[in-house]
Amino acid sequence: MKRIFITGFALLALFQTRAQNVPADSTSYKSKKLKLEEVNLVSSYYKQNGDNSAVTGGIGSQHLTDIANTIDVKLVKYGETGIKHTFDIEAGIDHYTSASSDMIDLSANSSASSSDNRFYPSLTYLRENEEKGRTYAFGVSSSTEFDYQSFGANIAFSQKTKNKNGEFTAKFQTFIDQLKLIEPVELRAPGSEGYGSANRNTFAGTLSYSQVINKNLQVLLVGDFISQNGYLSLPFHRVYFTDGSVHQEKMPDTRLKIPLGIRASYFLGDNVIIRAYYRYYTDDWSLKAHTADLEIPVKLAQAFSISPFYRYYTQTGTKYFKPYGEHSGADEYYTSNYDLSKFDSSFFGMGMKFTPLNGIFGLKHWNTLEIRYGHYTRTTNMTSDIISINIKYK
Repeated sequence: MKRIFITGFALLALFQTRAQNVPADSTSYKSKKLKLEEVNLVSSYYKQNGDNSAVTGGIGSQHLTDIANTIDVKLVKYGETGIKHTFDIEAGIDHYTSASSDMIDLSANSSASSSDNRFYPSLTYLRENEEKGRTYAFGVSSSTEFDYQSFGANIAFSQKTKNKNGEFTAKFQTFIDQLKLIEPVELRAPGSEGYGSANRNTFAGTLSYSQVINKNLQVLLVGDFISQNGYLSLPFHRVYFTDGSVHQEKMPDTRLKIPLGIRASYFLGDNVIIRAYYRYYTDDWSLKAHTADLEIPVKLAQAFSISPFYRYYTQTGTKYFKPYGEHSGADEYYTSNYDLSKFDSSFFGMGMKFTPLNGIFGLKHWNTLEIRYGHYTRTTNMTSDIISINIKYK
């Protein structure tokens, strides 16, 4: 089943250190052969609970668990002209169980809808001219689960300023999706055993500019323009009208989203970084949102650091949302999905990063272990927890 993920839980930014001056002779040799540069192994466990399931019209259990495992491999080589070629290969697989999805058949824990797997590989190629500070990138991706198939492609261009303290980036992404139209059991045609299908397309453009202001402060400005068209509802989301009748969720077949953000990192001495982020979001479904995020990595020892973080989010809700039993036949579009309602949320937790000189468990090249835990609360009485582990080979 297609489900909604709260992005940024499993893979928040790793602890960063300031660039150091490197002697010229230490980088004089650049391998012309393809070599392994870095491997990241990431595992996470996510659990949520709530009482506003969209599958049952805005009421009912939102209990869900998700186990995710991802491997990311980076390979690098230099061409005869000194161009750096990077190949980033990533593959992930999730397994989830969902009480709310199982209620598509109104019989919890009894159908195939109660669990599913998602597989999502991707490949990205980067061509970087380090002397000119110019990078081109191309990528493809896919995501597969029982009722959802997505294919993606992206292209990007980056150019650094002459002094290498600023960088402009432009990126374009597209996702071509196909959905199986799994209807609530009571709305299916008599004798129907198959599923219809529908398409959904997403086109996203991103412009960003990063600048080193001084040795302590770095700033990033970013803006997105996202256009979607096709079947933007979820077919198994029920909506109950004031007369007690049940219907499938119905939403417009186009959506335009515009997020704008600013991120700043301030280096407070050698052991403390203050990272702040703000984003404003608006779309043509009348949903507006604000996000404020603060993270403070602190280096407590040569090989150990902690990163407490907090994120506050608030949104107005879309004009198409109403709770259980409040829609009527006069509404052109309707949903009881509380992800589209008015709410405030908080996400807070702690990260711990270990970088022992002799490597993790004495394995020299496995040089980093990071553990992060986060707790999420929402004013619609939904809560969730996530723990993630990242092991890096370099």
